[in-house]
Parts: sequence; C-alpha cells; structure tokens
Amino acid sequence: MKQKRLFAIIGMVVVMSTACAATKKTGPQEIPRMTKEELKANLDGGSIVIIDVRIPKDYDNSDKKIRGAVRENPMDVRYWTAYPKDKTIVLYCA
Repeated sequence: MKQKRLFAIIGMVVVMSTACAATKKTGPQEIPRMTKEELKANLDGGSIVIIDVRIPKDYDNSDKKIRGAVRENPMDVRYWTAYPKDKTIVLYCA
C-alpha cells in the first residue's frame, strides 16, 4: 500500500516537473496559470496553498521568494500528501 502511494506521488512530481519545464515551450492556453494580481487577491483568503518547487539551485540562488509559500524539493516528495484537497494548489516553478 505504501509503495503504491509512493509511486503515485513520484508520478505526480514527474508530471509537475514536466509541466514546469514545458511552460517555456508551450502557450498559456495549454497550462492553467494565475496572474500576479489573481494570486495577490487570493493570498489573504486562505483558499490557496503556494508551493515553491524550483530546483534547489534556483531556489538557493534567488533573492525572490513568495510570502507565505511552502518550499518543497521537487526531487523529494515523501511529504507531499499533507496538503489539503479543498484548497487550490499553486505551484511556483519559474
């Protein structure tokens, strides 16, 4: 049972990583996006969870962080099941 869950989580990360990498190659109509204004409007409502999934090198070298974002290593998904299913999950990978 735990092994199936781990494979499901790994599959989810592969899909998200592919989507993040593909954002530079595909149009905005193919991947749902949220504007800065939409994100700011929803920050105080508590209806979203922002997960910063930049690779460690990009995250560590950046001086730009989103206030309130949770940092997750896209290569280590053991704890990714803890996020509430009733909230909008926003992945930051730019």
